[in-house]
Amino acid sequence: METVEQTMELGQKLSKIQIEFKSKKSKYNSFGKYNFRSAEDILEALKPMNEKYGVFFTINETLINANPPIMASVATIKDVISCITIDSQAIVGVDLEQKGMAMPQRYGSASSYAKKYALGNLLLIDDTQDADHAKPVEPKEPKEKPILILDSPEFLKVKEYITGGGDLAMVEKKYILTAEVKTALTNK
Repeated sequence: METVEQTMELGQKLSKIQIEFKSKKSKYNSFGKYNFRSAEDILEALKPMNEKYGVFFTINETLINANPPIMASVATIKDVISCITIDSQAIVGVDLEQKGMAMPQRYGSASSYAKKYALGNLLLIDDTQDADHAKPVEPKEPKEKPILILDSPEFLKVKEYITGGGDLAMVEKKYILTAEVKTALTNK
């Protein structure tokens, strides 16, 4: 039977781990343009803590038959001597309509998120820069259009484009055209 002292001791260990814990964000989401950490990154960063504090971490998952299905993940820290545990849970719905993913990928994605958030809850990981809280990308200042110079290599390419049926309005979106250049481009 666990004692209050043993529970407090594990709580103190967990508190120290929460303070010391650092995990790389080794994954990159090219669509959202942000770095993020995976459950695997978190678990890898925890390994040194196991020996240092005499604990180990586990994750258990349960599929809850609901509509949509739900992945429940429980992250646990266990003291190796007293066997006392502290748990944290996260639940994530399985998106059965996710485009571009096969059914096993849909369940795997939900499983990964549930593991990550259960660990994040246990370790008090602040992921304000992760997917759910990514900063919007600031729009870039529009570049000034270059001036298209008569008989330059760019002019010759544009002339070929126009002669082949290209649209002058498209060229004007890319270049500043003087009256002289416009005349030279439109005269066949």
